[in-house]
Amino acid sequence: MANHNRTRRTVRQSRALGIALTPKAEKYFERRPYGPGQHGRARKKQDSNYAVQLREKQRLRAQYNIREAQMRRVYLEAKRIEGQTGKNMIEILETRLDALVLRAGFARTIAQARQAVVHRHIMVDGVRVDRPSFKVKPGQLIHVHPKSEKMTPFQVAATGEHQAVLPDTPAYLNVEIEKLHAKLERAPKREEIPVTCEEQLVVEYYSRLA
Repeated sequence: MANHNRTRRTVRQSRALGIALTPKAEKYFERRPYGPGQHGRARKKQDSNYAVQLREKQRLRAQYNIREAQMRRVYLEAKRIEGQTGKNMIEILETRLDALVLRAGFARTIAQARQAVVHRHIMVDGVRVDRPSFKVKPGQLIHVHPKSEKMTPFQVAATGEHQAVLPDTPAYLNVEIEKLHAKLERAPKREEIPVTCEEQLVVEYYSRLA
């Protein structure tokens, strides 16, 4: 029942934000590609610039399943780095351990990836890591703990079942799915990252709060 309710919430959130946040939500979204509620089909008035910026920020937050405080810290970090702040934000977010566990196909959704990390099923270079926000560096190996490999969810993942419904594995990640190994070969580039976002709107949202 808890899983069913979680799925319903994710589907509603997907429809509200205009993006499919999970493979299951994508199926619902294809059938009902409009907002939730009885007025979901109704034509809405033009959104303000602030509303558009806010929604884009919420879309990005939802895709990485992070809190507002975490998102703001990423924005401030991205501002300090040379280059475009919006691109920097997404490239930073993509090096999170839970994001890379998802991209590798070890989990089906970002929530499942986060749970796998928190429950200490995931290792980086042979060391257990239980922080989803852990920043993976190029050259580091992400892998499932040997004892956890025998668990049904990871046995399913090792067959490539999750990979089949997720976006193609990005070039910056070298995955041996049958071994449940994934190596971050290099820093991700924005154009390769399978995230739906107009990042400049997110930058504008935070800029107006500064």
